[in-house]
Amino acid sequence: MTVARAARPVGAGDPARQLYERIGTFLFDQRLEPDPANFAFAWHLLHDPAGPLAKAVAALTDGGVRLTQRDIAALGCESPASARSAREKADGLVAQTQMQVEGFQDMVQAIRVETQGFGRDLEASADAIRRYGDSTEGALFDELTRVTATMLERVHSAETRLESATREASELRDKLEEARDNARRDPLTGLPNRRAFEEAFAAQADMGAGMCVAVCDVDHFKGVNDRFGHAVGDRVLKTIAEALVESCPAQLVARYGGEEFAILFAGADIEKARIVLDHARATVAAKRYRLRETDEPLGEITFSAGLTRVAGGESFGTSFGRADRLLYAAKKDGRNCVRAG
Repeated sequence: MTVARAARPVGAGDPARQLYERIGTFLFDQRLEPDPANFAFAWHLLHDPAGPLAKAVAALTDGGVRLTQRDIAALGCESPASARSAREKADGLVAQTQMQVEGFQDMVQAIRVETQGFGRDLEASADAIRRYGDSTEGALFDELTRVTATMLERVHSAETRLESATREASELRDKLEEARDNARRDPLTGLPNRRAFEEAFAAQADMGAGMCVAVCDVDHFKGVNDRFGHAVGDRVLKTIAEALVESCPAQLVARYGGEEFAILFAGADIEKARIVLDHARATVAAKRYRLRETDEPLGEITFSAGLTRVAGGESFGTSFGRADRLLYAAKKDGRNCVRAG
């Protein structure tokens, strides 16, 4: 199955309808569910059939191989709406920042002008003092009083504007921090996302500290979505996310994509990490999940995991790929288990 085949012509007509039909054909040929995430992936792929995503898919599907949900999660793809929303928010913050900078420039220019005016007043007052000398003490006092009052008024005005500008800058800084955090956080579970996980791995590697990486995948998750719907599937993912965070304190737990989670064990040897991870697995498996609307049991929910120690100087792709292969081994061994290596 190649991208060229997925993008084959469907006849003349409305381009939007043609794209829609190509998306349907792609999903059907790949035996992918027509859910929003897969539809968004297909849209990105077929909207730019010569782009980097299309080339990556062509390489994966060469020889008739079908894509899996793991492939789609690994390739990564935001829906057009969410991507547009993120861009709009970023653009808004950039515009706010630009306005703030321009506001500071205007304020500084105004203060400079006022300072120049105050300097002229002082020079005029000095000239008056030299002209009047001691013969006009009353006029001299009045002039000094006027200059002092003008100075105080301008200082108070500048302080007020500086205070306002400082407050606006602080609010903007908070918004920028929030946007930066949101870009590294999964909106469903609240966990760090793939980007944050890879950045944390790089930071840990730069420090030369030892670490282990685990990849966890919910067993038979597609069956949960098929039987109970995606809303229930989302609640299951949030529940498992909470269990992983509680069972792996002081470790970075991230939602890596789809039903896949990743854990970075910093400063822990592989045996300690395995014990912690297996405890998390047992905790999740021991829960009895039910539909909140009907109290109907969902059945057993479990996850499988692959765990590996990161060697010094080893790249993220190498260590993560090894953990992923161990995860597949756990799946083949019957699921609901941890494989370390």
